[in-house]
Parts: sequence; C-alpha cells; structure tokens
Amino acid sequence: MNKSSSNLPLIAAGLGVLGLTTFLCFLAIGGFVVWRAVETPVSTEVELTAPTPPPQATPAAPALSQPDIETEINTRVYELAAPGVVAVQVLDEDLVGKREGSGDIHPYFLRTGEGSGFVIDEAGHIVTNNHVIEDAKSVVVTFHDGVQAPAEIIGSDQNTDLAVLKVDPRGLNLRPLAFGNIDDLQVGDRLLVIGNPFGNANTLTTGIVSALGRLIDLPESVYSLPEVIQTDAAINPGNSGGPMLNASGQVVGVAFMLQSETRSNSGIGFGIPSYFAERVSKAIIETGAFQHPYVGIRGVTLSPFAARALKLDVDRGVLVQETLSDTPAEKAGLRGGGEEILIEGVPFKIGGDVITAIDDHPVRNFDDLLAYLGRYGAPGDTVILTVHRDGQTLKIPLTLGVRP
Repeated sequence: MNKSSSNLPLIAAGLGVLGLTTFLCFLAIGGFVVWRAVETPVSTEVELTAPTPPPQATPAAPALSQPDIETEINTRVYELAAPGVVAVQVLDEDLVGKREGSGDIHPYFLRTGEGSGFVIDEAGHIVTNNHVIEDAKSVVVTFHDGVQAPAEIIGSDQNTDLAVLKVDPRGLNLRPLAFGNIDDLQVGDRLLVIGNPFGNANTLTTGIVSALGRLIDLPESVYSLPEVIQTDAAINPGNSGGPMLNASGQVVGVAFMLQSETRSNSGIGFGIPSYFAERVSKAIIETGAFQHPYVGIRGVTLSPFAARALKLDVDRGVLVQETLSDTPAEKAGLRGGGEEILIEGVPFKIGGDVITAIDDHPVRNFDDLLAYLGRYGAPGDTVILTVHRDGQTLKIPLTLGVRP
C-alpha cells in the first residue's frame, strides 16, 4: 500500500471534524439569532384598526311580567258601567224638529242645558240631578252607543238635587247600574266618574275618595245635605248627574257640584251619597215625590269648649236652640234655650235640651242627626231621642213629620 492511500482515512477524519465544528458553530449562531428574535422587541410600530361592527337594532323594552292592576280596574269598571251612563240634554221646545212621518227627535235640535245620568232599572228609569233638568220642557238622552231617546221627567227633589227621568225601554239595550254602600268607603279608596263633561260623552275620570261626611248647603234649598263624598276625580260642567263608582263598578255617589273659581275642575268635586239616590228615586217612581222626615228644631253642634263654657255635663251633641211651633219636636216636649250668650263670638241660647243619640245611634254633631234621618227616617216613623236635660238623661219618643 502506498503512502497516499494510507493517509486517506486521516484526511477524511479531519474533514469530518472540520464539518462537525462548522455545523456546531452554525447551530450556535442560529440559536443565538433565534433567541435574540424572541427576546428582543420589535422596534417598528404598526397601527392596527379594529373592524367596524355591523349596526344592531335597539332592543325593545322588556314587557311587564305582571299586568298593570290600576289600568285593569279602570278598564273593567268602564266596560261594566259605561253602557249604563247617558248624556242628558235639555232642549228648547220651540226648536225641536221632527223627522217626517215619525216621532223621533231630529239631530238639529238646540241644546239649552246638558248633564249626565245613569240607568237604574230595565223599565227605563234614569237618575240625574235636579239642576240639570230644572224648568225643562223637553229632554233627550243619548246612550253609550249613540242611540237617542226622548225622556219624560217623572219627578225631582230640590233638597237632594236629584231627579228621575224615564225613557220607553222598547228597542233599547238598557244596562242598569247597581247601587253600592257608602259605609264601605274610606278615604283613599279608588273612585271613578263617568259622564259628559263639556258635552264630551262617555268620559272616564279617576281619583280617590278625598273626604267623607261633608255637609253641603244647596244653593236653592234652606236645608243642608249630609254625608257628601269629596273627590279629586275631575268633575266639570256636564258631569252633573253622572255616577261615582267604586272599584267594583257600583254607584256610591252622584256627581253634582265642584268647588272652583273658574267653573272647571280644580281638584275638589262632590257627590250625593248613594243611599239618597236610591231612596229618592224609589219614592219618585212609586209616588212622584220624596217626603223628607222632619223634627222641627233649630239647633247647633255642641263642642267640648262650648260645653265647658255652658257648664254642661255632656260635651258632644246637638244643643236645641228653639222648637218650632206645631212640629213633632214641640209635640214631643223638646225644650229650646232661653237666654242668649256669646262664646267665641258665636251666639248660643242656653238652657235647651242636648240630643246625644237617635235610636241609640250617637249624635256627636248636627250632621249625625241629619244623616240618620236621611238614611233611615220617614214621615210617620217614631224615633227615640236620647236627651240630656238639667243633669238627667231622658228617652223621648218623637213621631217624624213631613219637612215643609
């Protein structure tokens, strides 16, 4: 074997070592480059723009999980009672036209007054206010569905401002309303009024019972109306005679007046208690008139302050000032006062009887006496008055007369 051939393995080994060394160096350099690429932050700044999202519709407000109870009551009462409420229009008799060949009232009639009313039976009787139809010669009523009918005035009562009309029920879909009990009312209760304010038929207004037991002096009467209901439900001209309804749709009062400087609603309206509407209308239908019970005294409410000043042994009741001649009071032996004195500027006749109860119902003031007579009294009935006189308590029977 020659010398060159024997050196080939050494040369090959040397080249292999050199190649391995070169590879390791390359790998070391490459690893360094890779490490630097990972650890060293890129200095170049790139502005990135987010893509514009597509427009989306505004989500609808979520529906209430429970129904609105107030709305539900209002709509239910309106649906129940509105068909029984009418618009009452007083016509000028000289301008009432007739359709040719019929007795129907022509649409061009001239209205000289208007109010509201409500049906109370299927015979066609309608309750309204006396002041709505007073001195009227011709009256027409318009029902909820727009049907009109002439109405006859059956009778009226000035001392309660109530009147009863009657329409021919044939061909009419009459929806009588039921009376409720005002004893079930309390301040804060819901109150609804349906009527014809300013000629706008089928109008519902709502509010609450603002007060109970108001004593109202009627403009054309010498007597006061007790237990009047006060409300903040809107009552305007044209509402007169319409029903005041409780949350059950029962008539608890009859709208009849408002207290306002402008003849428009100012938040104070008044209603005649339902027991008067029920009693008066029944009597008018049966006899043509309502007879109010009558005692025949002039009296004043006794306050604790006045009782102390007068040195009385009771501090509440009605102090009899005078018994009128030839009246039930005089016949029963009630005593009026004599000497007159002033207490806080108010004149009192002293020495008269003090009425503290009627048929065992307490009489704390004059309103209580009037309210009991209005609710339960009738001419010819005998009531028992509890009277304090000269330190004694007496039970005096009295037979009621007819109010003059």
